[in-house]
Amino acid sequence: MSLRLSLLTREYPPHIYGGAGVHVGQLAKHLGPLCDLVDVQCMGQPRPGATAHAETYPEGANAALRVLGTDVAMAAAVPEVDLVHSHTWYANLAGLMAGKFRSVPHVVTSHSLEPHRPWKAEQLGGGYNLSLWAERTAFLDASAVIAVSAGMRRDVLASYDDLDPARVHVVHNGVDTEEFQPDPALDQLLQWGIDPQRPLVVFVGRVTRQKGLVHLLRAAQRFDPETQLLLLAGAPDTPQIAEQFEHAFGHLSQTRPGVVWIEQMVSRTALRQALTQATVFACPSIYEPLGIVNLEAMACQAAVVASAVGGIPEVVEDGQTGLLVPYDQAQADDPAYLAGFEEAFAQSVNRLTRDQELAQRLGQAGRRRCLDHFAWPQIARQTVAVYEQAMADFAGR
Repeated sequence: MSLRLSLLTREYPPHIYGGAGVHVGQLAKHLGPLCDLVDVQCMGQPRPGATAHAETYPEGANAALRVLGTDVAMAAAVPEVDLVHSHTWYANLAGLMAGKFRSVPHVVTSHSLEPHRPWKAEQLGGGYNLSLWAERTAFLDASAVIAVSAGMRRDVLASYDDLDPARVHVVHNGVDTEEFQPDPALDQLLQWGIDPQRPLVVFVGRVTRQKGLVHLLRAAQRFDPETQLLLLAGAPDTPQIAEQFEHAFGHLSQTRPGVVWIEQMVSRTALRQALTQATVFACPSIYEPLGIVNLEAMACQAAVVASAVGGIPEVVEDGQTGLLVPYDQAQADDPAYLAGFEEAFAQSVNRLTRDQELAQRLGQAGRRRCLDHFAWPQIARQTVAVYEQAMADFAGR
């Protein structure tokens, strides 16, 4: 069938800071052979393959208000298409408006849920209420909602209980298994002072409450003495979170050697080397709809130790491709519970650093799982199937 679509997103390569940007970049690439037109509207500075819109209006306003102002510009720039597909609350209203203006179905992908991220109020202030409203309004009006995991689908329906379950579909995130594959080179790690003869735990992610980085730093106090910790972590959400992280990092680095923090964004080559050499990839997130970063680590044959939240158990098979550590958000205010979580996380890491043959077996199984279940061509075809259903439902209204 003929299919022309517009993807609306805040992030788009090469300027990305999270999993949604990775997702949209790969989705656009792999939808190309399946569609007659794949238009991309994004926010920020100009870049190849997309029409970019600056977040400058209203000038000097709260960041969320500037996003909504940019949504209007994005909607106005959408060409004649058969369907629009928006990603994250930042672009959801742009998709809603473009769908109404062009009289075409609007599909949204739920990469995360604003009601599950109350800490965003620290970053956005009153703008958090706007992000809640924008997401809810777009979801309830959308012809289809794509959840990136079954866990995310449950959260979507729990958060928006007046949403028709038949309109909520599961299409997992994917991973580029050609870009992310084992790389035995060591030059970048040696520059960072990493000893390839010692066990290595790697973390990749933003400095935000969602990623649970402070829990990892506390757990690392219980890692075996010879274990190294490499943190590829930057872009803190707020000065307060940055200060909390820096305090915990300073304490850890004073009490044990082999703790390295790289704050700036690293190249894909450096990232592949780090993931390949990792004895353990650590993902202590307290909220994670799926976790593309786990897929990237698994594709590089790293064993994963992760918190069992959101969609992570759909990626990391406990005892097969990694180890899962239970985490209950409802007990997040209990210091004793958090200490127990951090202790269990440390024990799981130590289990793999002490048994590197087991870690290697889990890592090899992880790459096979990525190849079998999370390759992007397969994800793109599943996405087109949702488009076709949304178009049929829209035509039948």
